Amino acid sequence: MDWTSEKILGILDACAEEFTFPALDNGYVYLASTRMSVYRSERDWAIVIEVFGFSPRSGDPDIQIYTFSSKLHGRNPSSNYVSEDAYKGYLENNPYNESRFIYPIDNSDWVNEEDQEYVNENGICLLRGNEIPFPESSDFKEFGIELEEEAPLTFEFCRFLAGKHRDLVLCTEEERRVSVAPEMGLLLQLDTWNHPDISGGELPSSSESFQQISKMIVDNSPKPFNQTKNDNTHWSNWPEAGTL
Repeated sequence: MDWTSEKILGILDACAEEFTFPALDNGYVYLASTRMSVYRSERDWAIVIEVFGFSPRSGDPDIQIYTFSSKLHGRNPSSNYVSEDAYKGYLENNPYNESRFIYPIDNSDWVNEEDQEYVNENGICLLRGNEIPFPESSDFKEFGIELEEEAPLTFEFCRFLAGKHRDLVLCTEEERRVSVAPEMGLLLQLDTWNHPDISGGELPSSSESFQQISKMIVDNSPKPFNQTKNDNTHWSNWPEAGTL
């Protein structure tokens, strides 16, 4: 592999500076759950970060899949762009990063028709085909969720889903690998890590976790990842998320 740890971190930093790296305190998205997967082949690497959350502006809870790679697979098609020049500009400006969205909840009748920031407790939530009953107040508390009002808000329900049904609100392996070259194998998968405060000006290279990950990619290291007390990817660490 021709890549160094410094080069990998440099790409992640450049994406953070261009706001194409996930900011977990994104003011437009109520954070609910995250996961990171790291892939490697003999010559190339990829880092995939999944972010499940709810944006009142988009209306439906979604998973945003951020992929950073030395060899991106299945780029956005040119048909998504208004012109060939716009498509070329997209490729030139995003040589190592790609973004996709997945919607794990199959229906919408669980959302209040008059105000989508509230749930319809008489509705049915189908999470990847699984009918999920609405929780009692005590069920929310089990996952550290303190309801702001008597009736649960949509983002609170999403956080409950993330706590109770984590694997269903995050990606399948096929979804996760949407922009990962087929020859790359899974090197590492993390539920928690130390994520930089992108909105506050921190860069991935300042994170102990990303320093360690970049070195593991270069070394193709079989050693276990060292979790630290500074791991901060749980939604409770980002209280500003979704508040704009």
